[in-house]
Amino acid sequence: MADEVKPVPAEQAIVPSGPISQWLSENGFAHDSLEADKNGIEIIKVEPDFLLPIATALYAYGFNYLQFQGGIDLGPGQDLVSVYHLVKVGDNADKPEEVRVKVFLPRENPVVPSVYWIWKTADWQERESYDMFGIIYEGHPNLKRILMPEDWVGWPLRKDYISPDFYELQDAY
Repeated sequence: MADEVKPVPAEQAIVPSGPISQWLSENGFAHDSLEADKNGIEIIKVEPDFLLPIATALYAYGFNYLQFQGGIDLGPGQDLVSVYHLVKVGDNADKPEEVRVKVFLPRENPVVPSVYWIWKTADWQERESYDMFGIIYEGHPNLKRILMPEDWVGWPLRKDYISPDFYELQDAY
């Protein structure tokens, strides 16, 4: 029994670096490689403080299209995640290069820099993540609710959100 091999938890497993992760490492950008998704798209984990330098580098590397930005709640008491799906448009029309960037944020203070100044398409997408998950995008030019009324309390897509019994419109016409 002493020679029994214990399985490594998924979050500690060694994940081989993809080409984008290798390029980032060669250029001195701190990040972690996560397991690719079921479609083989490379996923990179970035600390909030390094998001803007890495996003700028990826833009310079050719990822000129932010296809998607959204939020994920890993569960009550766990982190929130800001996700960015980037695409190189124009290089290879048959199969464009894609990468996902994930930023894990503490539930109590989910603050991350806005990428609006790199990809303008982040504008409403970051506002939606703010509105639904409470992720604060520092530097966003107009970070306010986009789906819920301005006076709404709470973040409806968080897994620990408790829906109010009713909502009364104050200025209904």
